[in-house]
Amino acid sequence: MRLLMMGTGPFALPTFRRLYETRHDVVALVTGPVRMHRGKAVAPPSLLREVARERGTPILDPDDVNASAFQPQLVALTADLLIVCDYGQILTPASLAAARLGGINLHASLLPKYRGAAPINWAIYHGDTETGVTVIHMTPQLDAGPCVAQTRVAIGPDETAGELEVRLAELGAGLIVETIDRFDTGDVQSITQDPSLASKAPRLTKTDGAIDWTRSAQAIKNQIRALEPWPRTYTFWHSASGSPLRVILGPSAVPGDRPMPPHSLPGSVLEAAGDRLLIATGGGVLRPTTIQPAGKREMSIAEFLRGYPVRPGDRFGPEE
Repeated sequence: MRLLMMGTGPFALPTFRRLYETRHDVVALVTGPVRMHRGKAVAPPSLLREVARERGTPILDPDDVNASAFQPQLVALTADLLIVCDYGQILTPASLAAARLGGINLHASLLPKYRGAAPINWAIYHGDTETGVTVIHMTPQLDAGPCVAQTRVAIGPDETAGELEVRLAELGAGLIVETIDRFDTGDVQSITQDPSLASKAPRLTKTDGAIDWTRSAQAIKNQIRALEPWPRTYTFWHSASGSPLRVILGPSAVPGDRPMPPHSLPGSVLEAAGDRLLIATGGGVLRPTTIQPAGKREMSIAEFLRGYPVRPGDRFGPEE
């Protein structure tokens, strides 16, 4: 079959590489354009571009893949199947119809759970212990097409979103290859998604990183894991004197090893000595193990406490 890859982000890279190991032909890569500002790229070009260039595969990077001016180029590729992964644009019926069999999409959740741009992050944020990858036969609605393949995997108790993404990308690449072969032989079985079971996984923003200390220590730990490596999880240290200091908590934060005293205010410092910083939450005690003050490198708690006079009774919380 003639395969047309559509992908931009790093989650798509293992899938793109695996396509070249199949018996099928990769006719082109459609990827996001390189964004420029004053003649310089805003972000490094996609690694998928490097793979395509190494293989001599044509690269197309329209601002709008669904634009009427771009449709003739899609149709001219005479693809049998679109392989869509971490692309960044929703395809219209006309774009999907450019390939004989339409398109399949690799999504990093157990659909219909966590439809949207950040399924890995929100699964960890909500404390899920299991996730997976799903291949859907695409429709114009976001992540709503019928499921044609799905694989489950456990989430490690300390695993960050960045670490889990690497695992799911490799797992999904194999599932895509298996699905392509089933389309080639006509042996495709699909399950319609139940919309009543759908949940949303919206794109992350920097404000998602703000810690609400009224949540439990475990919930805050999950938030920290979920927002690594971006946008990271932050709060402000309020001391008896001086301005609030913005700090980022590292992903190795753990629930504390002592009970929380009665009537402790969420965000209040219970202990700050040696390598121990214990902070009260809405349920239990949180013990960060690394911390990054604004404008500084990440450091151990022992280093932080040597440079910043945190005292019991100080508070962590919003800037205001």
